[in-house]
Amino acid sequence: MEYSSWVKVMLFMAFFSLPALVECRVRHYKFDVGLKNTTRLCSTKPIVTVNGKFPGPTLYAREDDTVLVKVVNHVHYNLSIHWHGIRQLRTGWADGPAYITQCPIQPKQSYLYNFTLTGQRGTLWYHAHILWLRATVHGAIVILPKRGVPYPFPAPHKEAVIVLAEWWKSDTEAVINEALKSGLAPNVSDSHVINGHPGPLSTCASKASSQGGYNLQVEKGKTYMLRIINAALNEELFFKVARHQLTVVEVDACYTKPFKTNTILIAPGQTTNVLITADQSSGKYLVAASPFMDAPIAVDNSTATATLHYAGTLSTSLTTLTKPPPQNATPVASSFTDSLKSLNSAKYPAKVPLKIDHSLFFTVGLGLNACKTCSSGNQVVAAINNVTFVMPKTALLEAHVFKKSGVFTDDFPGNPPTSFNYTGNLTTANLATTTGTRLYRLAYNSTVQLVLQDTGFISTENHPIHLHGFNFYAIGRGLGNYNSKSDPQNFNLVDPVERNTIGVPSGGWVAFRFRADNPGVWFMHCHLEIHTTWGLKMAFIVDNGKGPNQSILPPPSDLPKC
Repeated sequence: MEYSSWVKVMLFMAFFSLPALVECRVRHYKFDVGLKNTTRLCSTKPIVTVNGKFPGPTLYAREDDTVLVKVVNHVHYNLSIHWHGIRQLRTGWADGPAYITQCPIQPKQSYLYNFTLTGQRGTLWYHAHILWLRATVHGAIVILPKRGVPYPFPAPHKEAVIVLAEWWKSDTEAVINEALKSGLAPNVSDSHVINGHPGPLSTCASKASSQGGYNLQVEKGKTYMLRIINAALNEELFFKVARHQLTVVEVDACYTKPFKTNTILIAPGQTTNVLITADQSSGKYLVAASPFMDAPIAVDNSTATATLHYAGTLSTSLTTLTKPPPQNATPVASSFTDSLKSLNSAKYPAKVPLKIDHSLFFTVGLGLNACKTCSSGNQVVAAINNVTFVMPKTALLEAHVFKKSGVFTDDFPGNPPTSFNYTGNLTTANLATTTGTRLYRLAYNSTVQLVLQDTGFISTENHPIHLHGFNFYAIGRGLGNYNSKSDPQNFNLVDPVERNTIGVPSGGWVAFRFRADNPGVWFMHCHLEIHTTWGLKMAFIVDNGKGPNQSILPPPSDLPKC
């Protein structure tokens, strides 16, 4: 992190250490979303940004604070912002996914997002939740613990935000529109980036100092906390620092049992906090973010780089390099995932539901439907339980609260329409899916166990699934087809990792549990943006409970209209 950025973080933390009389319980932010010409990889294009920054500005607050963000749309696209991982207890109107909880903010219009960070602390993030705008409209949310409450690990000397993303030389809206016209997959990105830059090893690094890459300044012997976010549209990433161990202490704003590793895996939508100690010889060390893909799917095979720079080291010194894991390094990915456990301490217990009201089994994967307007004659689609989700023309939450008919049905299937060898060779099977705006209804405070099963239609693939409005406990995972009799015997119901975005392994399954204690309409979708575009999404309706404290609040007066 640049010195000025360190100063901002330290001033912010110093401000919050002042006596209670200066504490501000409400945080006000203004996001002006507009175009800015930006140069990367030797070419310049206008990109959509928040306050002219890529990535956008970091939003700071403390646990239980109320946050007000006025978002003003200065671009010609419709816009909405999702606060990824914020529970939004009873405030679903502020969740952000367009046509799910709100109509989008139209050009030259604004919307005030109003939410409270109830019982949450850690690293989350925000991003656009319409079209492919989140390619550049994204940034970090840093929620510090309550005043006087320490981290459940040794306090770091300083902290830094690390945002991983992708960069296309072309306009990303043109990329996806061209793919939809053809019916085929879109072009992969041209580069990965770390805090907006491909890094010093990119071919254009010497063309301009601004493209030399992100530089993280450290002092020998000191420990730092890196708040790492994967904001990439379509790719899971490995992250490592040459010759340095990383101690994982949190994922998706939930504390974990600390463990050491030299490589982390982070899927789109996920966050990971790690501690790193500057315990090597003074010098410069390469930071690398590279893709993970263990299926025959095209990815951007570039490695984004940055530099860990020890204080006093000359800028002309050689950088100690590191070799990223192979692109298909499944053992590295699995080892990392299997090491994640909830802290499960007295202060931060793992409250895993033990009695289950809804036991659901969802297949996830690709399909192929006939398309008269596509140049290929077919359209690649994606589905959950063979349902390719159709986005409505108005917001589902409004339709639910005001009982508008004809917008959706609440008959989403709890199981696949037929049982089959889900991970077998299905390339010659019927690849067609059904379509519809179908939701699954849950009573307030009911408990859910959901098994997500990858399928082999077209190809098996890892799917990072994000559930809005809730955290869940990942109680099990495995390869092949889920066995409802034997696999539950190995479920971890004691200290499973708690998170909001989970990877369904390629050719495998994952199981998680949650309590439906948040009334509203909550989106669940693959966080590979192309899969969301193709229809790998659905939503849960959680009905109001008893009384106002178990009911969604009324909509705000400035809620955008469709």
